[in-house]
Amino acid sequence: MLAAERKWRIVEYVRHYQAVSVSVLAKEFGVHEATIRRDLAEVEQEGLLKRTRGGVIVERLTNNEPPFHERSNVQLEQKMRIGKMAASLVEDGDHIIIDSGTTTLHIAKNLIHHSHLTVVTNDINVAAELKDAPGVTVTVTGGELYPSSYMLNGMFTDHVLRSLHVSKAFLGTPAIHPKHGLMHPEAQLVLAKQGMIAAAQEVIVVADGTKLGKISLHTVTPNSSIHTLITGKEVSEFDIKPFRDAGIQVLTV
Repeated sequence: MLAAERKWRIVEYVRHYQAVSVSVLAKEFGVHEATIRRDLAEVEQEGLLKRTRGGVIVERLTNNEPPFHERSNVQLEQKMRIGKMAASLVEDGDHIIIDSGTTTLHIAKNLIHHSHLTVVTNDINVAAELKDAPGVTVTVTGGELYPSSYMLNGMFTDHVLRSLHVSKAFLGTPAIHPKHGLMHPEAQLVLAKQGMIAAAQEVIVVADGTKLGKISLHTVTPNSSIHTLITGKEVSEFDIKPFRDAGIQVLTV
């Protein structure tokens, strides 16, 4: 069997069983485990499968983002830790952008005691969290309100973001992939995230461990544009290493 045909059959086999070990694939296709590992490395580069320790699984796809109330308590403890770590990177006097999201909201919760801080956000919840913080000036981008997520988006949002220059932008995401970068399933939300990235000297992505390695329809930005990724300590070194290899500083908490 030619290598190209074997790799195609491996993909079909794994798609059928969802998760398969290297040893099982070696027996199934009558080759050494080292050969299977080389094949898996190549099909992973093509974005068809995802390697794990000792095996392979079907690449996880993110086709939509659930409403805020469904996401807010998912991985809550991890999101709280990530938010606190992200907030520790903010200095008094900074001008920052905080993206809409359930994880980014926990950044805002940890900024209320800062001084001379300017926060720009497209999230009503983030703005409300900081409304009584005496040392924080909050600027809301404006835009169309998405009731299910408390997010503002659209032409007005994009216009404001294009006019900004900030020190740090904190972005949330439903998917970040070691090859394809920061991703999102909804095309209409991509421009705002790209505007935040363009406005910032430093781009910091906050994502709980369930978001790492996922693929979605649209690439927001390649990994080369991301300076720091903050995620949970539950994530394995195996899953973190590709992001570090891409030049991203990965902080786990």
